[in-house]
Amino acid sequence: MGLKRSGISAAACILLFPRFLLTAVMLWLLDFLCIRKKMLVMPTAEEAAGASEGPPPDDPPVCVSDSNRMFTLESLKAVWHGQKLDFFKSAHVGSLAPNPEVIQLDGQKRSFQRLAAHFVDIADFLLVYIEEAHPSDGWVSSDAAYNIPKHQCLQDRLRAAQLMREGAPDCPLAVDTMDNASSAAYGAYFERLYIIQEEKVMYQGGRGPEGYKISELRSWLDQYKTRLQSPSTVVIQV
Repeated sequence: MGLKRSGISAAACILLFPRFLLTAVMLWLLDFLCIRKKMLVMPTAEEAAGASEGPPPDDPPVCVSDSNRMFTLESLKAVWHGQKLDFFKSAHVGSLAPNPEVIQLDGQKRSFQRLAAHFVDIADFLLVYIEEAHPSDGWVSSDAAYNIPKHQCLQDRLRAAQLMREGAPDCPLAVDTMDNASSAAYGAYFERLYIIQEEKVMYQGGRGPEGYKISELRSWLDQYKTRLQSPSTVVIQV
């Protein structure tokens, strides 16, 4: 079993390496500010002012401050870790949804909060807080809202999760276990969206941040809600 597992891991590393190498090159290029400004489009002052007049978009653009270094040892470790979790995840569209243990809390994120409030009549929503994507002692980001070090124990993770309570606590919040069972099962690192219906995965979003699309989730739920509201077709045989 050990030899078989080692063989699978080695094969996975070979398959993942080109993807990892491409990501590493992209991170290296993004450390050149002239390239970063072209690839990561920042909204102008006029666009930002216009956006503030209405509700914020479901999928705001990925913004990275000039002070953030993208190509570091910690960033490469984080990318490799996330890509391995994605490769080995057991959650796939159409398959039975994994049901790993989580620790229940309350809290939510703003975009997710709006979505949960809109579809509360047809769906139950749950946020699962996993390992920190940008810990203060790892791949540091000056854009991070909080200064959170790597979780050394469950209490560290629970304390960090309490920060997600800020805002409206209408959506249940759970915390992944310290063996990262949920993150591994769903390939969730850095962040990811799923829809589960009758214990099956119906929707699987891309890996965040670039693949984290609230708009896709909203579209799926809109279509599902329309199907629920449409009158059933009745066939009468005479």
